[in-house]
Amino acid sequence: MGWWERKTEDRPRWILEPLVGVGPLRFGTDSDEVKAALGGPLAGNGQVSADGMWWQDYRETGLTCIYDRGMILVGVVVGAVEGPRVRVGEVELIGRVPSEVRAEIHEFARSEGAAVRVNWSGDPEVAAWGVSMGTGRERGLSAGGWLEQKDTVVTSALLVGPELAHDPYATAPVLHWCDVRERGRNPGAWPVAPDHERPRWEWVPLERVGPLRFGMSPAEVAATLDGEVPAGRIGHFPFYWWGEDGQWHLNEDRFEKTGVSAHYWMHPDGVPRLGAVTSYGRTGPQVLHVGIPLVGVAPSALNAAVMQHVEDHDLGLRFCLSGAAVWDGLQLALGATRVGDTSVSEATFYTADWEM
Repeated sequence: MGWWERKTEDRPRWILEPLVGVGPLRFGTDSDEVKAALGGPLAGNGQVSADGMWWQDYRETGLTCIYDRGMILVGVVVGAVEGPRVRVGEVELIGRVPSEVRAEIHEFARSEGAAVRVNWSGDPEVAAWGVSMGTGRERGLSAGGWLEQKDTVVTSALLVGPELAHDPYATAPVLHWCDVRERGRNPGAWPVAPDHERPRWEWVPLERVGPLRFGMSPAEVAATLDGEVPAGRIGHFPFYWWGEDGQWHLNEDRFEKTGVSAHYWMHPDGVPRLGAVTSYGRTGPQVLHVGIPLVGVAPSALNAAVMQHVEDHDLGLRFCLSGAAVWDGLQLALGATRVGDTSVSEATFYTADWEM
């Protein structure tokens, strides 16, 4: 049985022993002991850095194990839709409605005298337990029998040992797995701009999105957006997993006021050039295609509208990595962004040679 066929009630039930371990896994053990505890050998993807830190993703078990130097286990990520059901005290942490879990965590923490703070994603974090909560899109089988993403999100968790508990996402082993320093920090609220308050941008495939023309330099993009300074920049070194070697390349500028991200590719002249634009689901400009709004709507409703239009006009259809349906032949990718316990659509428009 694949992980996508497992019902929530069929997942293994694990107990979290704060700062000690979760289920059969114990922080401080080595990778061979982890494999033995999980019934290895286990197939999965992984990556090692120059300083000996490593993460290993085991999709079938819904876990990612994070190792420090010497392949010592320091963290476990439990997946929202495929990971074991983890309980701390009377609180079940995984695969549930985020607002319900948040309320239960606060109540249990008060009874235990533990402090609860908000992590980078706007979710609860309890240092005394080594728990930092997160979410993932809920998935399941459609009526037609294929795997589909739902509008709702459910809880996941990063669980760590005592060395990382003070601020898990600021520690080197966790940053190697998921570097959030360049992402926007969420204060724990997910406001959504009403559709009538969003600017309307025209999309001309292969040419421009609103005022942003493909091929612009970062300076030209900022000037076009009335001189807005990027709230964050994301880039990489040529061999980022091996250290900060070579020339740093700009990948993305995040413009929070406008509600878009500008994605760049490195031109042979050495200047980053605009290759894609993402309109944020919660705050970005509205873009319509054949009268269908692409931004800020329920992903399931957008999916249904796209598929109906394709059927009515006998068009080609393809699916994005997010699971969203799009018209074949268009340089368009549809995704979703979280809004508390659910999600809304966002759209990325790109050039012909852009690789999504």
